Amino acid sequence: MSTYSEIKKVTTHTLLEMKRDGEKISMLTAYDFSMARILDDAGVDVILVGDSASNVMAGHETTLPITLDQMIYHASSVVRAVKRALVVVDLPLVRIKAIQRKH
Repeated sequence: MSTYSEIKKVTTHTLLEMKRDGEKISMLTAYDFSMARILDDAGVDVILVGDSASNVMAGHETTLPITLDQMIYHASSVVRAVKRALVVVDLPLVRIKAIQRKH
């Protein structure tokens, strides 16, 4: 008898089926490998890597200072930890400086 058991990953299709069947869907936030592993092992369906990492991990008063590179760092850490859950990542607000034309 094989001891291998396939872990069925949560996908958007899985979430649609759960909604259709009236099942509850769990979603919690993680910003690092350790917390993501705990949540995934606990059976959380969706793990959010939120731009609130700006507040929680970096101590900023708002989510505005977090950069795309910082979000990629946190998302990469979470994705490495997860075997089952669907990982959703916020995109940070990108500030675009207007280029003024001299006439």
